[in-house]
This record gives sequence, structure tokens and C-alpha cells, in this order.
Amino acid sequence: MSCYTPHPDQLPLNCSDNEAIELIVEQRLAERFEAESFQWRFRLVMIETVMMGLLVLVAGLLLKQPTMMVLRASLLIAASCLATGLLLLCLSAGTAKLMRRLRARRGK
Repeated sequence: MSCYTPHPDQLPLNCSDNEAIELIVEQRLAERFEAESFQWRFRLVMIETVMMGLLVLVAGLLLKQPTMMVLRASLLIAASCLATGLLLLCLSAGTAKLMRRLRARRGK
């Protein structure tokens, strides 16, 4: 068995500081997952908005209510659902940032 010799142009891999490498990887993964979680929550808010608006629209039309009143109610429900969903999304993102700052301050 021969020992592996890296190419001269290749950067040497120093595995002596595994804890620091793991910490960096965990931090990057946490940032990535936090960004992805915001996107997924936004998608869920949009899906909820469309579903609630359509639910009111279909229910009103099946109950043979006046069309303009049903459309107005459907848009009002969808708009309020979107507003509250975005408010909750912004509040959760702000809370996450605040918690991250508090953890960073506590860790010093």
C-alpha cells in the first residue's frame, strides 16, 4: 500500500482542528436553513390565503348568494388572511434575529 500524496497545487487539508470546522459548518447550515424556513413559511401563507379566498367564494356561490357580495367577501377574507400571515411571518423573523443577537451577546 502506498501513501497518498496530494498534488503540489492542492491546498493541504489540516484536520487537526475538527471542532472549529464543525462549528463553521453548523453556523452556515443554520443560516441556510433559516433563510429556507422563511421562504417555506411565505409559501404557506400564500397557499392559506388562496385557499381561504376560494373557500369563501365557492361557499357563497353554492349558497346562491349575490355574486358581487361573494366576490367582495372573498377578497376581504383573502386580504385579511394575507395581512395577518405576513405580520406573523415578520414577527417570527424579527424574533429569530433578536434571539440570535441575545445568544451572540451571551456567548461573549
